[in-house]
Amino acid sequence: MSLTRENANRIADAAIARAEELGIGINVAVVDGGGRLIVFQRMDNAAWAGMYGSQGKAIASVAFGRSSAELQERAAHPTLIGIRAAEGEHMIFGQGAMPVFRDGKVIGACGVGGGTSQQDEDCAIAGIAALG
Repeated sequence: MSLTRENANRIADAAIARAEELGIGINVAVVDGGGRLIVFQRMDNAAWAGMYGSQGKAIASVAFGRSSAELQERAAHPTLIGIRAAEGEHMIFGQGAMPVFRDGKVIGACGVGGGTSQQDEDCAIAGIAALG
């Protein structure tokens, strides 16, 4: 199963709904299993720089099949540094992205930037929960 545009939009919409509840402005990126952008949305009051953070965190999350918060703890590890360099420096090892699993396989990720690290992660979790 792959992540469809329809499902990616559901994820993004739910992440934004959570951001509205929190009273923050976010950028949300949903990527496919190969880390390629499917959907990107930026709230009107979101900082423009968050678009890079949301995408970079989503790419890292899908590449390793784990939350970007887990990767943040090991960001200085030489292996992660080397992989990020070889991949083109797109990955960001910071809290705020979660992978999307179906049938035990990583099919995408949702990355958020604009709030605190915890708020970003909470929005990503809410987005993915919208898939059921």
